[in-house]
Amino acid sequence: MISKFKFSKAVKKSRDILSLINNFNTSGQLFGNGQRNVIKIFDVEGVAINIKSFKIPNIINKVAYRYFRKSKARRSYEYATILLEKGIGTPQPMAFLENFNVFGLRDSYYVSEHLDADLTYRELVEVPDYPDHDKILRQFTRFSYELHQKGIEFLDHSPGNTLIKKSDNGNYEFFLVDLNRMEFHDSMSFEMRMKNLCRLTPVKEMVAVMSNEYSKLYSESEEKIFETLWKYTTDFQEKFYRKKRLKKKLKFWKK
Repeated sequence: MISKFKFSKAVKKSRDILSLINNFNTSGQLFGNGQRNVIKIFDVEGVAINIKSFKIPNIINKVAYRYFRKSKARRSYEYATILLEKGIGTPQPMAFLENFNVFGLRDSYYVSEHLDADLTYRELVEVPDYPDHDKILRQFTRFSYELHQKGIEFLDHSPGNTLIKKSDNGNYEFFLVDLNRMEFHDSMSFEMRMKNLCRLTPVKEMVAVMSNEYSKLYSESEEKIFETLWKYTTDFQEKFYRKKRLKKKLKFWKK
């Protein structure tokens, strides 16, 4: 077996990190449901460490991740590094590990500092009267605009992938997670920007607030932003539930 382990210069004890990964299955505290990828939290001298074990790929992806594409773990580490360089919040990247066998990529891990968030965007969708709802939503929209201005297309810009923390000054900070699907551009068109926001909420009132705030920063009218974003949002929702219904039918026939 061949392993590739890379760690950040900020990591002082790389052997400790490697030891945590090697003992991943028998130690650590499970974080989340672990249905696809498994995330565990470890304590290292009072510092919470987040280790994500990616789902073992199928045989085609095993080969692809060995010879043609970077693994999700490696992309997560590299994209986190780029985000921080661009001044975008994300938990501090610490390391990634890839294990290869004769078939290709066997398993992979991404290590970062664990961030205790106050909420995610999902709470804004599910709890309409969440404290500071309007303020958080508008500041999140400004954060998304900053991403777009810096050419960052976060392909998994969905409700659970932005961690939100309240600062001492009463404003909010935003941190991207689940980073393995991302593209970087010199600039982003209006359509790219709106499509990038369409997966966040099916709530029309929230889309209206986001459109209003985005229009204060961008060169298109509030009306056009809302019409375009709402169209992409409804298109996404229809596609999402159509796919969900299809999966349900397929599971029925498997029984």
